[in-house]
This record gives sequence, structure tokens and C-alpha cells, in this order.
Amino acid sequence: MSIDNTPIHPDLDFDTPAAQRLRKIRAFKDKLAGVGIAFGGISVIVAILLIFFYLLYEVAPLFQSAEIHPWQEQDRQVEPYAVPGEGNTLYLTMEEQAEIGLRVTDEAILTFFDTRSGAVIKSEKLALPEGATVTSFALASEASRILALGLSNGQALVIKHNYKSTYPDGKRVISPELAWPMGEEPIQVSDTPLTLLAINGDEENWSLIGGDNQHLKQTSISLTENLFSGEVEAEAERSELPYLNINARKILLMPDNRWMMISGAEGKIAVVDMQAEGGPKATQLIKGSSGEITSFNLLLGGNSVLVGDNKGQMSQWFLVRDENQNWQLSKIRSFASGSNPINSLSTEHRRKGFVTVDDSGMLRMYSTTANRNSLSHSIASGAVDNAVLSPRSNALLVEKDGQLALWKIDNEHPEISWSALWSKVWYEGYEEPEFIWQSSASTNDFEPKYSLMPLAFGTLKAAFYAMLLATPLAICGAIYTAYFMVPSLRRKVKPFIELMEALPTVILGFLAGLWLAPFMETNLAGIFLTLLLVPVSIVTFAFIWAQLPNKVRYLIPEGWDAILLIPVVVCSTLFSFEIAPLFEQLIFGGDMRYWVANEVGIPFDQRNALVVGIAMGFAIIPTIFSITEDAIFAVPKHLSYGSLALGATPWQTLVRVVMPTASPGIFSAVMIGMGRAVGETMIVLMATGNTPIMDVNIFEGMRTLAANIAVEMPESEVGSTHYRILFLAAFVLFMFTFVVNTLAETIRQHLRKKYGSL
Repeated sequence: MSIDNTPIHPDLDFDTPAAQRLRKIRAFKDKLAGVGIAFGGISVIVAILLIFFYLLYEVAPLFQSAEIHPWQEQDRQVEPYAVPGEGNTLYLTMEEQAEIGLRVTDEAILTFFDTRSGAVIKSEKLALPEGATVTSFALASEASRILALGLSNGQALVIKHNYKSTYPDGKRVISPELAWPMGEEPIQVSDTPLTLLAINGDEENWSLIGGDNQHLKQTSISLTENLFSGEVEAEAERSELPYLNINARKILLMPDNRWMMISGAEGKIAVVDMQAEGGPKATQLIKGSSGEITSFNLLLGGNSVLVGDNKGQMSQWFLVRDENQNWQLSKIRSFASGSNPINSLSTEHRRKGFVTVDDSGMLRMYSTTANRNSLSHSIASGAVDNAVLSPRSNALLVEKDGQLALWKIDNEHPEISWSALWSKVWYEGYEEPEFIWQSSASTNDFEPKYSLMPLAFGTLKAAFYAMLLATPLAICGAIYTAYFMVPSLRRKVKPFIELMEALPTVILGFLAGLWLAPFMETNLAGIFLTLLLVPVSIVTFAFIWAQLPNKVRYLIPEGWDAILLIPVVVCSTLFSFEIAPLFEQLIFGGDMRYWVANEVGIPFDQRNALVVGIAMGFAIIPTIFSITEDAIFAVPKHLSYGSLALGATPWQTLVRVVMPTASPGIFSAVMIGMGRAVGETMIVLMATGNTPIMDVNIFEGMRTLAANIAVEMPESEVGSTHYRILFLAAFVLFMFTFVVNTLAETIRQHLRKKYGSL
């Protein structure tokens, strides 16, 4: 200091080259950090948007409408051509590739022709008995390719059309041929002309029913193959059916050879039980239509009957058990249609769909499961004679006024509709409409069941039970650790709990499925006793500890008394399992699982929601705990000190000051934990049994959206309906997470604004 008390300051120069260089480097680092953070944030948003649009791209084709247009060959339209062959058409069909058509006429001529040009490939006239003519036609099913011609002498010819593909010089050549599955000799069915005929069966047992509209007879045929010669031998047995007081117009026989459906005048339908006690008998005569039935066909699989009438009404019927367990033909659904009479109906060969053409030439495409009209298009100026689908349902062959026209169809995903995904659907073989997920089966006539409701329900159920266990434990643990626990103990406990989050969920799922589930099944009573006695033991010990003299309590350093709860929890758990057999014997007759399943009527599955709740709860506890603990610990100390200084107790300070201030962080922790529970895959995949059912029962399993994607995506055909439905499930999961997170952020900002002024 100088003599005149003037302070001496050192000379400071902030504009030295070194200082300027330092400021430039610092500014550059700040700019680089800002750009990096902005780039990272924008990249995350772009990545999320790309995921969103990719899922949407894969899902969008499910909801596209069908299209139909004249067939194109090398950029030119295939023009209509004259019907090949002679006689009136009884049956028209196409082979797999829609390249070769087959026309069966009433002159017993079978003509194979090119569907593009009409050129005859092969024609064969069947050898009929002398004086006999063709009087009726019957088809077993489109998939079997077996058909029958009824003759005026009461006999029937059973034929099968096959197609063989060869590749000479690398070019595909399809060769049609005829086969005689029951021999070339006509089969005697009735003594009167077969004006009505039906055929159906399986590989070994077949039935033909025929006759006139008043008297019907049945011929049962058993096929056996000679092991030495390979020849097929047929044994026939004839029987007469009882008189039915119905003016029959068409008869249908279901594949099991038990049920016969008869359409009659005035819209009547008769149901005949061919295996009834005492012989075949009519079990039902109902009014199937308010008009005259014009179309009467079996749907794929032979379990449903499609009925169309002269008023343009279309409906689906199948057998359902009533209250007395008797089979009744029931109307399941009606289809939106016009008012013109339906004169042509063709069913799809591999899906539960069909097409109709009415007298105005309007074609409509339907899917029965989805109850969806996917296309309405005029294909002619009036009624057509025949309209048939190809096996792949990608082509339609239309006959009108002696001309054939080939149409191209684009209808990849007809089974999907809003009602099929989210509403109850009445599936074949079920007693009532239900939510069902069953994407595959062993038979080709399977009806896909793509209801997402069981999967969405299972996702929420698994998340609910996991959150029910994890949320109170994690939040209460975080409160104690951040607010009451001494720092030295906190530094040991917090990292240990956070380390639990690094445990792979596949390990937790493995342990839950192979160890925890059997253990809980065996010790169910002990588990529930533990859930009851452990909280009671903790509260009791805390009360006793508080009553002890200070000199005893002060033996434990302040804040470390929570360690004493470890032996309390361990001992109470061991005690619960020790007394569980006695408790189970006194209350539940020695077997709690049997009592729950049989006395209470609650189904019990070993891998159930309780197992998932414990395993998944263990997995998400660290997430909720860590974020909640940080939020509570970050509350400014002057708030709690001020509250305590004003006379509030530590508990009052926690409830009225600390918790409201930390509530945005606590709410975020819960939402993040819930997001992880909803998206969890491996635990629910390995510990739930993967049963897609809708039951709140804690002892039943479930299947979640994420687990379903993991299980079925590897075996789904790329681009198929099943494949895109799985992407739709992922899209639903994505949107659910997005909506929940958006809602959570809105609530969090509201809480921050409300309590931020404390």
C-alpha cells in the first residue's frame, strides 16, 4: 500500500495473445458443444420419426382396398374370347398359376384351355353308360379338386383334375390330367335320376348323396390301398335317407360326413344329422332367407354355409351348440350388399373370403372373418353365367353370353378390418364372439384370428402387476435413502441398487421361468404369508425399537438403524415358509393351489401374472429408485432446513415440502418404469406361458405385444398378412409409449410449474 493509502493493483492485461487465444478456443468449444448437442437431439428426433414412418409403411398395405382390372399380358389387355368346348357350363375353375382353366359341361366334356387366349389344351369326353345323360354336378371342395357328375340312371362319376409342372429348357410347362380317385366305373347312388348330388369326405372315407327333390339316398365309400400292387380298392354301402318334406333345390355335405344342408323353396334350409341315433334325421328346418335362395355354397373348410337370395342379401351360417348342447345352424353375420338378385358366388380356395355377382353385373368381394366388403366393381352390363376365382385369388374368370373374360385382382390382406383387430369376432367352432389371437394352425382351411385385444390386454396386465410391486418399494426406498439415510450408508446402498439394473433381463426371465414359477407353485401359501407377515414384522420391530431406552438405541449410529431390518425381513420370511404347511392345512385343506382352482373356481397356471409381477418388478425397481432418489436428493436443502426451523417435523417436511418439489422427477421415474414394463420382452416371454387370453386373474398367464413379436416374427412370411400384423403390433406399442410419454411430460411440466416457486 502506498503512503497516501492508495491501493496498488497489479497490471492486468486481458488482451494478451495468450488470453485472446484462450477465449477463441473456449468459444470454439462452446460452439462445438452446442452444435453437437443440437445434432444429437435432432438425430434422436429424426430416428424416432424414421421408425414411425417405417412402421407406418409396413402397416399401411393392410388397409388398402382391393382392386380389379382386365388382365394385362405384355402391356396389352387380354380381350374376351369364345367359351371353348361344347355344351352348357356346369363348372369352371383355374389351376394354381391361373394359366389353365377347366370347363365341365352337361355333355360330360372336360376342356382344359389357356385362360389368356381360350386355346384348347386338352379336351376329354367322359364315357357315359348307354342312354345316360348328365343331370347334376357336385364339388367336394375347391382345394381337393374332386368333383362328381350325376347321371340320369342314378349313377355318379367321380373325377379329380391335377396339374403337373415341368421345366424343359428352363421354361415352365403345366400339363393337366384327370384322375379317378374311386375308380373309372360309375358309382350307383340312387335308382332315380340324380337331379341333386353332393359329395364330400377325407382321404379314406367318402359319401355321395343324391336323388330327386323328395327322395335322397346315400352311398358310403371306403378306400383302401393294396400294399403290394398299390391299387385303390373301394367298398360301397348304400342306404336310403328318410323322407324330408322340403322341396330341395341344392344339397351340401360337410367334410365330416355328419351334416347335410338342404336349401329349399321360400328361403328354407333343412339340417340333417347323418349320424343321429336311429339313423339320419332332420334336426332343424329354418327360414334362411326372406326371399328365394339363389346361392348356396360351403365356405373354405366346409364348416360355414353362404346363403345368397334374390333380394341381394348375403349371410353366413354355421353350427353352434345351444343351451342344451344341441347343434343348431345359426346366422352369424350378414354382409352389406345391393338389392339385385345374386346369381353367382365363388369362394376363395385358401382364405375365408368369397365374391358375388348380382344381376346388374356388380361384383363384390367379402372376407367373412373381417366382415368386410373390400371391393365393389361393375364387371358386366348384366347378369353373368359364371364367375370363379383362381386358387391364389389373384384372378377372376367371368363367363357371359358365350364369352370368357380374365380379370386381375389385387387383394392381399382382406382378413383385416377394425372390427377384426379390436372387436369380438364370432369364429367358426366358437359358441359366441370372442377376442382371439391365433395366427397359424396345421390345416390349410384355418381361419386366422388376428385380434390384438388379448395382446394389448396382456401388455397392460403384465405392466400393472409389475408396477404394483415395484412402484411402492422403489419410491419408499428412494425416500428413505435420499432423505433419512446417512451419507456414508447412502454411498453404499445407492450404487448397489443401481447395479441391479445391469442384470440382463434374459437372466431374470430364465430364473423366473425355471426356478421362481415352480417354487411359487409349490410354496404358494408361503408366498402369500410372506407378503402379509414381512410388512407386519417391519412395523412391529420399528414400534418396539422406538420404545427401547435411548442408551440401547444409541448403540447403533444414527441413520444406520435400517440395517437392523435385514435380519427382520429374513427371519419373517423363513418363519412364513415354516408355518405355511400348517396354515395351508388349517385354511385350505392342505393344498392352496387345489383350493383356489376347485373351491373358488379360479384357474391356476404355473407361469402366471404373479411370477411376472415379481420378476419384472425386480427389473424395474432400480430404474424408478434411481430417478426418484436423485429427484428427492436434488431438492434444495434450504427448503427442508427452513421447514424444520419453522417447527415442522421431518415427516411433515418430507410430505409438504420435499415430495411436492420432487414430484416432477418422481412422476418421470414412474412413467419411465412403466415404459420399460410395457416394452419388456424376455421376462414375459419366458415366465408367462405365452397364452394370449384376457383374464385379470393373477394366477393366469398372458402374452404381451413385445413377446408376441419376438416369438412370431422369425416364422412369418415377409409381406404376408401375419408379417404386417406383427408390424402393426409394434406400431401400437410405439404409439402407446409415445402417447403415455407425451401425457407424462405434460403432467410433469404442470407439476414443475406448480411447485417450482417453493
